[in-house]
Amino acid sequence: MRDAARKEATYDELCGVPDHLMAQIVDGVLYTNPRPAKGHSNVASVLGEELGPPFRRARGGPGGWILLDEPELHLAPDILVPDLAGWRRERMPPMGATEAYFDLAPDWICEVLSPSTSALDRKRKLPIYARERVGHAWIIDPLACTLEVLRREGAQWLLLATYADADKVRAEPFDAFKLDLSFLWADVVR
Repeated sequence: MRDAARKEATYDELCGVPDHLMAQIVDGVLYTNPRPAKGHSNVASVLGEELGPPFRRARGGPGGWILLDEPELHLAPDILVPDLAGWRRERMPPMGATEAYFDLAPDWICEVLSPSTSALDRKRKLPIYARERVGHAWIIDPLACTLEVLRREGAQWLLLATYADADKVRAEPFDAFKLDLSFLWADVVR
């Protein structure tokens, strides 16, 4: 239970965090972590490279998505930074060149787990994404070489499937394209 006397973290406090740290406000608490490790960054980048051509650019796939790395999301009182997020193009208003954050919840998020963020991503952030009606979530564990695919059902997440290693995956909401998971961890030393 939250201490009623505790002061909620502010956006000014988040902006004051040194650049070498990632900062988020989750349930009123300011969380800071070092920038992701190399393997974590590699997995997120490779996933974006794989999804971008068919879903953002309509090369070999249906297009219709805006996919972004580490967008800052202002969702009610919470400020979250997923590793990747995607919006269906028809829902996304034009993006201004100077805006630093998004206040429209994405349709899909991907969190790449690390030992220091796994509990925060699963226990605190996933319920916020459900509250904000994000339709799909992918949870990637680069150390275990797994991808969990979740769909929001009401206020809860339904685990659709867990994939591992070199599985070839057709996973919501990007099931029009087969993703070869071996590409995600090919360069990651475990």
